Amino acid sequence: MRTFTTLALALLLPCSALASPPQAGEDDARPMPAWEQLTQSQRDTLIAPMRARWNDNPEKRARMYEHARRWQDMTPEQRERAHRGMKRWRHMDPEQREQARALFQQMRGMSPEQRKELRDRWHGMTPEQRRQWVEQNPPPPED
Repeated sequence: MRTFTTLALALLLPCSALASPPQAGEDDARPMPAWEQLTQSQRDTLIAPMRARWNDNPEKRARMYEHARRWQDMTPEQRERAHRGMKRWRHMDPEQREQARALFQQMRGMSPEQRKELRDRWHGMTPEQRRQWVEQNPPPPED
Protein backbone atom coordinates (compact mmCIF):
# COMPACT_ATOMS: atom_id res chain seq x y z
CA MET A 1 0.00 0.00 0.00
CA ARG A 2 2.83 2.42 0.85
CA THR A 3 4.48 1.85 -2.52
CA PHE A 4 1.18 2.50 -4.26
CA THR A 5 0.68 5.78 -2.34
CA THR A 6 4.21 6.92 -3.13
CA LEU A 7 3.75 6.09 -6.81
CA ALA A 8 0.37 7.83 -6.91
CA LEU A 9 1.82 10.98 -5.34
CA ALA A 10 4.76 10.93 -7.73
CA LEU A 11 2.39 10.76 -10.68
CA LEU A 12 -0.12 13.30 -9.40
CA LEU A 13 2.07 16.01 -7.90
CA PRO A 14 4.28 17.97 -10.27
CA CYS A 15 7.87 17.67 -9.15
CA SER A 16 10.34 20.32 -10.30
CA ALA A 17 13.18 17.82 -10.18
CA LEU A 18 11.38 15.38 -12.50
CA ALA A 19 9.27 17.67 -14.65
CA SER A 20 10.76 18.84 -17.89
CA PRO A 21 11.30 22.59 -18.05
CA PRO A 22 8.48 24.51 -19.70
CA GLN A 23 8.94 25.35 -23.35
CA ALA A 24 8.64 28.89 -24.67
CA GLY A 25 5.13 30.19 -24.11
CA GLU A 26 4.31 27.27 -21.84
CA ASP A 27 5.10 28.96 -18.49
CA ASP A 28 1.62 28.47 -17.03
CA ALA A 29 0.88 25.10 -18.67
CA ARG A 30 1.77 23.06 -15.60
CA PRO A 31 0.82 24.73 -12.32
CA MET A 32 3.13 23.93 -9.45
CA PRO A 33 1.72 23.14 -6.00
CA ALA A 34 1.48 25.65 -3.18
CA TRP A 35 4.55 26.11 -0.97
CA GLU A 36 3.03 23.91 1.74
CA GLN A 37 2.72 21.05 -0.76
CA LEU A 38 6.34 21.18 -1.91
CA THR A 39 8.72 18.58 -0.58
CA GLN A 40 11.60 19.73 1.62
CA SER A 41 13.94 18.97 -1.28
CA GLN A 42 11.93 21.23 -3.62
CA ARG A 43 11.91 24.01 -1.02
CA ASP A 44 15.67 23.65 -0.55
CA THR A 45 16.15 23.90 -4.32
CA LEU A 46 14.24 27.18 -4.38
CA ILE A 47 15.96 28.66 -1.34
CA ALA A 48 19.57 27.58 -2.08
CA PRO A 49 20.41 30.48 -4.44
CA MET A 50 19.13 33.03 -1.92
CA ARG A 51 21.03 31.36 0.91
CA ALA A 52 24.25 31.51 -1.14
CA ARG A 53 23.74 35.18 -2.03
CA TRP A 54 23.03 36.03 1.60
CA ASN A 55 26.10 34.18 2.91
CA ASP A 56 28.42 35.47 0.18
CA ASN A 57 27.48 39.16 0.63
CA PRO A 58 27.35 40.17 4.31
CA GLU A 59 27.69 43.85 3.39
CA LYS A 60 24.52 43.65 1.23
CA ARG A 61 22.30 41.78 3.72
CA ALA A 62 20.48 44.87 4.99
CA ARG A 63 19.66 45.94 1.42
CA MET A 64 18.55 42.43 0.45
CA TYR A 65 16.31 42.24 3.51
CA GLU A 66 14.80 45.66 2.77
CA HIS A 67 14.07 44.62 -0.84
CA ALA A 68 12.33 41.45 0.38
CA ARG A 69 10.30 43.45 2.91
CA ARG A 70 9.25 45.98 0.26
CA TRP A 71 8.31 43.15 -2.14
CA GLN A 72 5.92 41.78 0.49
CA ASP A 73 4.23 45.19 0.73
CA MET A 74 3.64 45.45 -3.04
CA THR A 75 0.31 44.82 -4.71
CA PRO A 76 0.19 42.18 -7.47
CA GLU A 77 0.11 45.00 -10.05
CA GLN A 78 3.22 46.62 -8.56
CA ARG A 79 5.01 43.27 -8.58
CA GLU A 80 4.12 42.74 -12.23
CA ARG A 81 5.49 46.21 -13.12
CA ALA A 82 8.67 45.37 -11.19
CA HIS A 83 9.02 42.10 -13.12
CA ARG A 84 8.63 43.93 -16.44
CA GLY A 85 11.25 46.48 -15.36
CA MET A 86 13.70 43.74 -14.34
CA LYS A 87 13.16 42.01 -17.69
CA ARG A 88 13.83 45.29 -19.56
CA TRP A 89 16.98 45.85 -17.45
CA ARG A 90 18.35 42.39 -18.33
CA HIS A 91 18.05 43.19 -22.03
CA MET A 92 19.81 46.58 -21.84
CA ASP A 93 23.39 47.05 -22.94
CA PRO A 94 25.83 48.76 -20.52
CA GLU A 95 25.30 52.21 -22.05
CA GLN A 96 21.52 51.92 -21.76
CA ARG A 97 21.87 50.85 -18.13
CA GLU A 98 24.08 53.83 -17.37
CA GLN A 99 21.50 56.12 -18.97
CA ALA A 100 18.67 54.50 -17.00
CA ARG A 101 20.56 54.91 -13.71
CA ALA A 102 21.28 58.56 -14.52
CA LEU A 103 17.63 59.24 -15.41
CA PHE A 104 16.37 57.46 -12.30
CA GLN A 105 18.74 59.41 -10.05
CA GLN A 106 17.71 62.69 -11.66
CA MET A 107 13.98 61.93 -11.45
CA ARG A 108 14.03 60.86 -7.80
CA GLY A 109 13.39 64.31 -6.41
CA MET A 110 11.14 65.56 -9.20
CA SER A 111 7.43 66.12 -9.21
CA PRO A 112 5.34 64.02 -11.63
CA GLU A 113 5.13 67.01 -13.98
CA GLN A 114 8.90 67.49 -13.98
CA ARG A 115 9.41 63.77 -14.63
CA LYS A 116 7.07 63.89 -17.61
CA GLU A 117 8.89 66.92 -18.97
CA LEU A 118 12.28 65.17 -18.68
CA ARG A 119 10.91 61.97 -20.27
CA ASP A 120 9.51 63.98 -23.18
CA ARG A 121 12.83 65.81 -23.62
CA TRP A 122 14.73 62.49 -23.40
CA HIS A 123 12.61 60.89 -26.12
CA GLY A 124 13.33 63.86 -28.38
CA MET A 125 17.12 63.61 -27.94
CA THR A 126 19.52 62.03 -30.37
CA PRO A 127 21.85 59.28 -29.07
CA GLU A 128 24.70 61.83 -28.93
CA GLN A 129 22.59 64.31 -26.96
CA ARG A 130 21.70 61.53 -24.52
CA ARG A 131 25.39 60.68 -24.03
CA GLN A 132 26.15 64.35 -23.34
CA TRP A 133 23.24 64.56 -20.90
CA VAL A 134 24.53 61.51 -18.98
CA GLU A 135 28.03 63.05 -18.86
CA GLN A 136 26.51 66.18 -17.30
CA ASN A 137 24.25 64.13 -14.97
CA PRO A 138 26.28 61.03 -14.10
CA PRO A 139 24.58 58.13 -12.33
CA PRO A 140 25.65 57.21 -8.80
CA PRO A 141 28.35 54.54 -8.57
CA GLU A 142 27.09 50.95 -8.73
CA ASP A 143 26.89 48.88 -5.54
